[in-house]
Amino acid sequence: MDHEDQMNHCAQGEERKSHHSDKMKSNLITRLNRIEGQIRGVKGLIEKDTYCDDVLNQIAAIQSALNSVGRLLLEGHMKSCVIDRIQSGDHDVIDELLVTVNKLMK
Repeated sequence: MDHEDQMNHCAQGEERKSHHSDKMKSNLITRLNRIEGQIRGVKGLIEKDTYCDDVLNQIAAIQSALNSVGRLLLEGHMKSCVIDRIQSGDHDVIDELLVTVNKLMK
């Protein structure tokens, strides 16, 4: 699918897909694998009756890591899909983006 097809694909509201570079995908997957391991670690801490403050600090670290993944995805989304859709005349993407940003900021 070339660039124009991608823009039309998004603009027409068909099934939408991201088009991340292999480097970005690898970075995101590495981060998510690390987060997955942290979550398993927290489950283990709870099973071992670890002091609550220690568990809460691990949860805070996981939330921070998830926020980093979200920021990376948001940046990529704004630099590609959002720009492409605006350039194709689809300004509904702004409202969609605002809803998403509000969810991320909760």
